[in-house]
Amino acid sequence: AAEVKPAAAEVKPGAGKHIVLLAGDEEYRSEEALPALGRILQRQGFKCNVCFSAEEDGSINPDKGDSLTNPAALDSADAIIMLLRFRRWNEETLARFDAAVKRGIPVIALRTSTHAFAGIPAESAYAAWNWNKDGGWGKKVLGESWVSHWGRHKHEATRGVVEAANAGHAILSGVKDVFGTTDVYEAAPPADATVLMRGQVLAGMTPDSPPLETLKATKDKVEQGINDPMMPIAWTRVVKNEAGGENKIFCTTMGAATDITNEGLRRMIVNAVHWGLGTEAPAEMDLSLPEGYEPTTYGFKGYRKDLKVADHELGR
Repeated sequence: AAEVKPAAAEVKPGAGKHIVLLAGDEEYRSEEALPALGRILQRQGFKCNVCFSAEEDGSINPDKGDSLTNPAALDSADAIIMLLRFRRWNEETLARFDAAVKRGIPVIALRTSTHAFAGIPAESAYAAWNWNKDGGWGKKVLGESWVSHWGRHKHEATRGVVEAANAGHAILSGVKDVFGTTDVYEAAPPADATVLMRGQVLAGMTPDSPPLETLKATKDKVEQGINDPMMPIAWTRVVKNEAGGENKIFCTTMGAATDITNEGLRRMIVNAVHWGLGTEAPAEMDLSLPEGYEPTTYGFKGYRKDLKVADHELGR
C-alpha cells in the first residue's frame, strides 16, 4: 500500500513576524481598537504586542501622554501599527521608536498619528517631531500633519471612495463599503504619495446619509466644494529614512475604535500590513471582530476606567 504521509503543517503568512501596535490617543479609543486589530492579525500567525499609555498600576490612561508600556517591544518590531496623538515620551522610548523606524520597517498609521507628538522638550534630540514644528514627524514621515476637521466633527460621517486610478492596488483588494462615523480630516499628502481612497463628507451619521453639498475653504483659503475634490483619507508612500534605508508607509485618517467595526476598513488595514511586509494577504481572511467587541464612542475623557494593560496582552 502506498505510504500515507502526514499533511504538512499550515504555514501562516504572518509566521515569524512581530507587529507592535502603539495605542496612545485621548479621543478615538486606540486602547480598544488596537487590541482588536492585534487579535485579528494573530489569526494569521503574526506575533502581536500592544503598547499603551498607562498608570504605574497598569490602568490604561490615554491622557498620560508621557507613557508607553513595554517600549522594548519596539526593538524586535517587524512592523508598527500606530494610533497616537500628542505623545511626549521620554528620551529612551523616543530613541527606541526612532531606531525601529530607521531599521526600515513598515509603518501603518491611523487617524491622529499625523500629529503623534507634542510637548517633547526643546533640548530633546526629537524636538523636531512635535506636530507644530513644521508639521513634525507626521508631515515628514506620513506626509501630513494636523490641519483641520474637514467634515463637521460628530455630525458629518465619512464614506470611503476608492481612487479609480489606483483601484488595483494590493491594499484595496477586497475592500468595499468603507464607512466611519468620524469626520474627514483636511489632508494634502505630497506628490510622492499614492492616494488609495478619498473621503466623501456625508450630511449625517449613517451609511445611507447623502453626500454633503456645500462650499468650504481649505487652510490655504481656497474655496471648493466640500466633496469636489474629496480629501484623501488613505495613501501610501515610500520614504527614505536617516539611516539610508526606506520605509513603506500607509496612512489613513480613519481608525477610531468605532470605525473599525467596518469590515472594509479592517481589510484595508490588514492588507496594508501585508503590503508593508511583502507577505501575501490570504484570499480568505477571518476579519471578524473579537467576541464581545463593543467600542466606546469617541470623545475626550470618554475612555473606560476599568481597562488594564494585562487584559490586552497579546504576546502569547
